Amino acid sequence: MGLNLYKSLSEEALAKACCQRDGKAQRLFYEKFAPIMYPLCLRYVREVSEAEDVMISGFMKAFEKIDSYSGKGSLAGWLRRIMINQALGHLRKKRTMYLEVDIETAEYQSNFRWPSDHLEAEDLMKMVCKLPLGYRTVFNLYAIEGYSHKEISELLKISESTSKSQLSRARGLLQKQLKKDEEFLKSNITNNE
Repeated sequence: MGLNLYKSLSEEALAKACCQRDGKAQRLFYEKFAPIMYPLCLRYVREVSEAEDVMISGFMKAFEKIDSYSGKGSLAGWLRRIMINQALGHLRKKRTMYLEVDIETAEYQSNFRWPSDHLEAEDLMKMVCKLPLGYRTVFNLYAIEGYSHKEISELLKISESTSKSQLSRARGLLQKQLKKDEEFLKSNITNNE
């Protein structure tokens, strides 16, 4: 079967072909999902070469475990969980994830709003990438991936309240940066008039 014929396969059929260790199917699987999974890995692991390593090891894990894909839900969603777990495992191995101690009385921002309606997604992602590692990890898992604080606490082996305080602080830092950027833009517009 030529590579073009593989491209017409459903996700379930592609997964089955990968289960049979079909090299062409695995190549197509990689080519189809790598452009989506690399930015995901980069959100957790800032170094380009490390993010690539995480992605490659994630694909290797996916090929090992492809027979566990049940066909329920998207193949991309199934692979996404593997990539996130690989990224978190990488961070744990490096022992660079310093999450703050459990803070029961952290101030939570229930009315979270972005100061600017004109923020581009790419700009926001750049700001998220500049967050301290613990804040960035919890923010990614909660705000972008949709994990609950309970799930985050289990994944990161922290308490739910620590997850909540990390998220609150990440949001606070992002709001502070957005406000700073907005003030900078306003002052430039005023100076140019």
